Amino acid sequence: MRQTAFFMSSHHNNKFVLLGRFGAPHGVRGEIRLQSFTSTPTSIADYGVLTDKTGAKNIELLSVHPHGKDMLLARVAGVTSRESAQALTGLELYLSRANLPPAQQDEFYCADLIGLRAVAADGETLGHVCDVRNFGAGDILEIKPVSGAETYFLPFTKLIVPHIDFNAGYLVINPPIETQASPED
Repeated sequence: MRQTAFFMSSHHNNKFVLLGRFGAPHGVRGEIRLQSFTSTPTSIADYGVLTDKTGAKNIELLSVHPHGKDMLLARVAGVTSRESAQALTGLELYLSRANLPPAQQDEFYCADLIGLRAVAADGETLGHVCDVRNFGAGDILEIKPVSGAETYFLPFTKLIVPHIDFNAGYLVINPPIETQASPED
């Protein structure tokens, strides 16, 4: 299985990459739930000042610690009450793509995959990657066909996506063969 390091905003290097999203407040002293999209959830606090998607609002995470299976609790600079934490509910946290470290071998930032052309092994353009999703069982590419038809999903595995060329702006896909059951007589 391929690994993606972060969820995304855009594949352009000068854009922001989505690292997390605030949930509901926790307690009365300003702690807030935080869903982290970093490969190691608590590392979201290691990137320094984060921003909203416009780049206008700066958010400094003072501390984070695990809270349940898929959630963190965060302390945010300037947030000292339940009411001020409530104002952050739903806010997405971003970092400029240029401030992220290079991805390791066979690891990709989802932001870098979005916008790539999806081509067949023979070079025919099938569409482009319009999103990368994860519903809990691994990363899935959402492909928008050239024909304009509805998007479809493919697992982001080496079998399905054997080659990626970021410089040329494409990835090769080998869609699984759909089989149809013969009708029962």
